[in-house]
Amino acid sequence: MNFNKHFLYNYLQELGLSINTSKYLNLFILLILFLIVIYAIDIITRKVFQSISVRISKTSKTNFDDILLANKLPTNIAHLVPVLLFFELIPILFYDFEYLKNLITKSFQIISIILAIKIVRSILNSVKDFLKTLPRFKDKPIDSYIQVFMIFAWFSALILSFAIITNQSILAFFTALGAASAIIILIFKDTILGFVASIQVSVNDMVRIGDWITFEKFGADGDVIEISLATVKVQNFDKTITTIPTYALISDSFKNWRGMVNSQGRRIKRALNIKMESIKHLSNEDIDKLKSIQLIEAYLTMRQEKINSYNNEQNINKELLLNGRNLTNIGVFRKYAQTYIEMHPAINKDMTIMVRQLAPTTNGLPLEIYAFSADKKWKNYEYIIADIFDHLLASIQYFDLEIFELPTNLNFKS
Repeated sequence: MNFNKHFLYNYLQELGLSINTSKYLNLFILLILFLIVIYAIDIITRKVFQSISVRISKTSKTNFDDILLANKLPTNIAHLVPVLLFFELIPILFYDFEYLKNLITKSFQIISIILAIKIVRSILNSVKDFLKTLPRFKDKPIDSYIQVFMIFAWFSALILSFAIITNQSILAFFTALGAASAIIILIFKDTILGFVASIQVSVNDMVRIGDWITFEKFGADGDVIEISLATVKVQNFDKTITTIPTYALISDSFKNWRGMVNSQGRRIKRALNIKMESIKHLSNEDIDKLKSIQLIEAYLTMRQEKINSYNNEQNINKELLLNGRNLTNIGVFRKYAQTYIEMHPAINKDMTIMVRQLAPTTNGLPLEIYAFSADKKWKNYEYIIADIFDHLLASIQYFDLEIFELPTNLNFKS
């Protein structure tokens, strides 16, 4: 230590400073000089590390080193060099100032911990960005896992900093933490709930990045673009962004359309409301007229023969259409709609195709079309539905049926 002291005094004399100058002035001048030197070393170290990193990234085949460079890992590592150097020089600079030496030593120990955290964060962010470039990890909530690791890292840094500042053991920190646990739980309630929810969402595979979800409570209807510890971001189809708390995914009900996207078709489920006054039995003349419709010509011929045969065998009086077995215009139209949809080129023939009647309502008799379009893209899906119902709405008049409509002002006037 005496050698260091005389060395510094001799260096001051060479700079023209008297050794009788106040020791505080000597300290201040030395501190300024060393800070300048440390800053210069920091600049040089950063440039050297960046230069080496750029050369390595250009020659390597993998893009992971490029990602490390983009996340400033070489820069954060370079900052450690001047910090550690200054840390070694603290006993020399402050040999006559014990209190300042202890204070600055603790400060630089904490700075070293913060730099270590920044290095860890750069590595984790690089791992996250690299995994997102791999197809099998694109839909995984990697951000949540990274945030969990960072929480543990910052928590560990907080414990070490507390131990350094107070000269207390880590056990004392946990004792104080237990006493304040109720306050901590209250402050970090959303974070804790988000942490638990992230684990459950990931384990149960409830939501992935890229999934189309509908969450009416939060007005979300679009694709999941980010899953983090506290929030899930959904880009709606109108390009707005809706932020949903992660824990809401396990506490509330929402719809995930992944099953539809992964299936072989997208469901069509829509009804025509038939005016019940227009439903009637068909006479043989009506049936012969409808035979001109090619899609149901064979069906009508076959059904007419069976019905006439049954009625003749049972000696049914057909002067009244109600007697015996009969075809109805709604039944024939239902068969026509079924045949038309089964032959439609945009419908998946391997999935359910059904035209069914629902319970009558005050708005008429619903005739529901239930099928699956082969094309699942929204725009094409809507076009297929419109094409089917355009045809059916235009065809219904040939069966002497009418679509139910509420009366308008024109009806009341007439």
